[in-house]
Amino acid sequence: MTKFIIRRSLFTLPVMVLVTFVVFIALHLAPGDPIELFLNPDTTWTSEETRQEIIDELRARLGLDKPMHEQFLTYLGNVVRLDFGDSLYTNRPIIEELVPRYQATLELTFFAMIISLSIGVVVGVLSAVYANTWIDSTITFLGLAGVSIPQFWLGLMLMLLFALQLGWLPPSGRPASAFTPEGFRFVILPALTLGISGAGLLARIIRSQMLEILSEDYIRTARAKGLHERVVILKHGLRSSMLPIVTVFGLQFGALLAGAVVIETVFSYPGVGRYLLQAVSNRDFPAVQTGTLFVALTFVLVNLLVDVIYAILDPRIRYS
Repeated sequence: MTKFIIRRSLFTLPVMVLVTFVVFIALHLAPGDPIELFLNPDTTWTSEETRQEIIDELRARLGLDKPMHEQFLTYLGNVVRLDFGDSLYTNRPIIEELVPRYQATLELTFFAMIISLSIGVVVGVLSAVYANTWIDSTITFLGLAGVSIPQFWLGLMLMLLFALQLGWLPPSGRPASAFTPEGFRFVILPALTLGISGAGLLARIIRSQMLEILSEDYIRTARAKGLHERVVILKHGLRSSMLPIVTVFGLQFGALLAGAVVIETVFSYPGVGRYLLQAVSNRDFPAVQTGTLFVALTFVLVNLLVDVIYAILDPRIRYS
């Protein structure tokens, strides 16, 4: 198992380098000059030469006057030393700005994943057990609705109902960690919005897998032995469906991280999504690169965890 984990971990290094390179190139090829953001548009310059001298000085100070390959290698070397630089917009260390937001996004994704798995597994199993009945049809309709409804609209509707009409939950913000009583109330609505969207897809996959498994011979044998139907469904059926569920878990986690950009904006949630959106708008190269690197690393580590769980559930994978 140790060799398997080490081998899988080594595969993450070229992926992270490639992600960093793609983001770096995309930012530098985008139109616009970040140096212009430092200059007050209302400033009256004595001459165009003076303005150009200041721009050249800023560009040299930030290292933007070097060729792109030198800039990339310099940034890559700084990342290896865990030096992510300062924000071009706020002039503060990026790591100080990003770590609290990264923690907030992880908390939001964690609770959204719990909601998605809880709803998706339960309704998926019910849909398979009561296949081709009104229960199955209702669950199918709700699942398709959950996948189809735009997340920002669903978030606004939940905010309107639970925050403005009923007054049960706060509409936006994050005063404290979601693992505290005060902060937990603020994460419920955005996590529910993300979780509902993921639960629909998960329920459909579990239903399809469970229907296939429940028609297997060993399931009929278990029923013929006189085992209780609940034991047959949960111990034999659901347990055999764990590999597809683990697969969906890895994919869903990435989808939830991507969806957090929209949800954090709707609920004014101070996470990495909002931070990246502001950084892109400000053409803050180091902030965008570091934020994207953190998100990509999280996704890669989650998929590494999925591979490890695969190897635990099915030993044939780690020996192949």
